[in-house]
Amino acid sequence: MVKTIHLEKRNTMATKTELSPTARESKNAQDMQVDEALIPRKVPSLCSARYGIALVLHFCNFTTIAQNVIMNITMVAMVNSTSLQSQLNDSSEGLPVDSFGGLSKAPKSLPAKCSILGGQFAIWEKWGPPHERSRLCSIALSGMLLGCFTAILIGGFISETLGWPFVFYIFGGVGCVCCLLWFVVIYDDPVSYPWISTSEKEYIISSLKQQVRSSKQPLPIKAMLRSLPIWSICLGCFSHQWLVSTMVVYIPTYISSVYHVNIRDNGLLSALPFIVAWVIGMVGGYLADFLLTKKFRLITVRKIATILGSLPSSALIVSLPYLNSSYITATALLTLSCGLSTLCQSGIYINVLDIAPRYSSFLMGASRGFSSIAPVIVPTVSGFLLSQDPEFGWRNVFFLLFAVNLLGLIFYLIFGEADVQDWAKERKLTRL
Repeated sequence: MVKTIHLEKRNTMATKTELSPTARESKNAQDMQVDEALIPRKVPSLCSARYGIALVLHFCNFTTIAQNVIMNITMVAMVNSTSLQSQLNDSSEGLPVDSFGGLSKAPKSLPAKCSILGGQFAIWEKWGPPHERSRLCSIALSGMLLGCFTAILIGGFISETLGWPFVFYIFGGVGCVCCLLWFVVIYDDPVSYPWISTSEKEYIISSLKQQVRSSKQPLPIKAMLRSLPIWSICLGCFSHQWLVSTMVVYIPTYISSVYHVNIRDNGLLSALPFIVAWVIGMVGGYLADFLLTKKFRLITVRKIATILGSLPSSALIVSLPYLNSSYITATALLTLSCGLSTLCQSGIYINVLDIAPRYSSFLMGASRGFSSIAPVIVPTVSGFLLSQDPEFGWRNVFFLLFAVNLLGLIFYLIFGEADVQDWAKERKLTRL
């Protein structure tokens, strides 16, 4: 019996020895297949599911920001119509409209973008390959710029021809269409998506294999509050939203009050910077991904994009009061400033996907919620500065903008990171 066992073992070992070259080749072939599965393969991009989702998010962001911008446009028409009615009724007390078109003291609409931004970043957590996230997010977020351009360009025209209520009817109808597209087209992950090719599904899953986990864990709130990279993102987003809010709210007012441009030309000149920004924003996403393919560090790409999106934009706006002799020069500077500002989309705005992909949805909503404080403060502070010093009011507004942007940028450059944080990694629970 013992001899039989020894003979079987010896035969088995001999068989393994004889087949070892074949087994080694088979094992190498399997390893090569595994490695090839982990290497991202090129699949169609323009006609792919992930870029289709980016396009749907583009239009959802379009209608979200457009519905906020039209509040600033129709506010003047509403105030003027109310003032006209009071004059027709021979009322002795009318609504005062100041020299800045009634915008500096009028209440501003808060950009309610936190929920949709948090939702779409949860999508990119499972849909966006790491080396394509910059361009996918840029395509989606650029819809906000197209919304600004469209609302500013045709909002005043619709108010004059059809009346200001029709502005809300038209953009509200577009929002309903985008909402239906969201419900039909958007899915949680590629696995459950019915209109995706097998090659693209495998491509996305293999690209995210090392980042996405199915296990759910509670939010590490204390670790997030103690995380300096998170605070650097929040403060950086806040300072950049200060810049964007000033552009959206006060570019039409500045052009009208300083250069006395009529309302039709004012709408065109005010909308021009946003269509340029729409183009530069999407190009910036492709540029960021191109730098990653050239072995640039991820944090280096994020910080370069943030610097180019914050510093030149605020510096160009500061120079506006010194060039008030030519509105063409001022419009060119505003256009360039607004266009460069969108480079931050490939920098600070998607940085949460780098440091905490598991909690990117929550962190994006939290950071944008924090940055939404800026659109509340900007009209109040700017209106106060313009009313206190009519001669140098615009100069003070722009210098304050530059100071806020510079402080936020410095804090981000010092404490910003792109590595997955320890508290954002998968934790294995052990039981005794």
